[in-house]
Amino acid sequence: MMIRPPYLKKGDKIGIVSPARSISFDEVHPAIKLFQRYGLEVVLGNHVFSRHHQFAGTDGQRLHDFQQMLDDPAIRAIICSRGGYGSVRIIDQLDFSRFMDYPKWIVGYSDVTLFHSHLHRLAGVETLHATMPVNMAADANRTSVETMLNALFGYRITYSFTTQPPSREGKAEGILCGGNLSILYSLTGTASEVDTAGKILFIEDVDEYLYHIDRMMIHLKRAGKLDRLKGLIIGSMARMNDNTIPFGQTAEAIIASVVKDYRYPVCYGFPAGHLDNNLALILGRKVKLTVGQKAELEFF
Repeated sequence: MMIRPPYLKKGDKIGIVSPARSISFDEVHPAIKLFQRYGLEVVLGNHVFSRHHQFAGTDGQRLHDFQQMLDDPAIRAIICSRGGYGSVRIIDQLDFSRFMDYPKWIVGYSDVTLFHSHLHRLAGVETLHATMPVNMAADANRTSVETMLNALFGYRITYSFTTQPPSREGKAEGILCGGNLSILYSLTGTASEVDTAGKILFIEDVDEYLYHIDRMMIHLKRAGKLDRLKGLIIGSMARMNDNTIPFGQTAEAIIASVVKDYRYPVCYGFPAGHLDNNLALILGRKVKLTVGQKAELEFF
C-alpha cells in the first residue's frame, strides 16, 4: 500500500522550487496569485529565480531549495516551477528521511518524472503528475489547473474521454506509474528505475525523433518493463520529429508495434503531458482503466 500525503486545506503552505531549468518571476507570478486565491500560502525557494547557464542556479543552489522544502514539516506540497533538464543532477544528494516523517505532495511533469519514479521506488509515496507554474498563465490551461487542485484538495477523480486508434479494448486495475518516456528510459538501471510489474503504465513525450521513440520502447521491452503490465496509457506525443528519410510510423504506431504481442488494454489519446489540456494524474494510486470506444480512468 502506497503512502498518501495529507490533502491540502485552506491556510496550508506550499513551496515552489526550480530543480531544473531556469524560470523568471513573470512566468511564476500568475501561479502564485492563483494558489493564493485558493487560500494557500506560497513559499518560494531561495533560488527559484536564480540562473546558472540554462539551470535555475547551480546544482548546490537547486539542491538547497529542494532539501529545505523536503525538511520543513509546515510545507504540505512541493510544486516544481517547470521541467526541462537538471533534476537528475541533484537527486542522489537529496535526503528524504525528514520527508518520510512528514510526507507531502511532489507536483510536476516532464523532468519531474524523476522524482515520481524515485519516490515510488524509494519510499512508496504517492505523487502528482500535473501542470506546473510555467504553464499556468494561459487560459487554455484552466482544466489542467482545476484537476491539479482537485487532486491536491482530495476531491474524487474520474476521467472519461474518447480513445484514439490503435487502442486495445479491455479492463484493468492496478497502481498507476510512469510519466515522460525519455526520463523513464534514462532511469533504467538506476536507484530511480520505474517498477512496472502488475501496474498500469502511463507514458508521454514531446519533441523527440520518431526513431528515438522506437529505441526507447524497444529498450523498455528488453528491460522487462512491458511484460508484466496490467495496462498501458499513452498521453500526448507532441511535436514529433523525423529524418530526411522518414521513419515510416507515427509515435502511436511505433508503440503499437512494440506491444502488439501483449494482451493487456492499451489506451491512446489520454489528455495528459505536453499539451494545454494536461489532466492531473495521481501516480502511485490504484486506478481502474476501462478501454472501449470511450475510455474511463477511475482513481480509488
